[in-house]
Amino acid sequence: MNLVVDTSVIIAVLTSEPERAMLVELTSGINLIAPASVHWEVGNALAAMFTRGRIERRQVRQVLRAYERIPIRYLDVPLVEALELALEHGLYAYDAYVLGCALSQRCRLISLDKGLVRAARAAGIGVLEVGE
Repeated sequence: MNLVVDTSVIIAVLTSEPERAMLVELTSGINLIAPASVHWEVGNALAAMFTRGRIERRQVRQVLRAYERIPIRYLDVPLVEALELALEHGLYAYDAYVLGCALSQRCRLISLDKGLVRAARAAGIGVLEVGE
């Protein structure tokens, strides 16, 4: 089974957020797919965490090594398609890339971002529920 994963899930797993165990269980044995933009988002999230003093340089390197081991198939999403989705659903382009990826692959999405989950449902994309 294929599943589109967004940055919120990746960061939660990599930084051992409380949802980590559940996310690992939900995605075990699943083919993960993400838009290529996820690389930049992961980098941005780690840089922000470092700047805010939530993570040390050594930890950034550890997280990056762990990120490189996650088997994710990265896809390009056309800019025009992403912007149409962004405008239609009131999203940032990065979130629209995730929706575009799920639509093009005709598969469900997993995300901890409630706004993205709402937009996915509005776009007719199935969502793998993450329990609260």
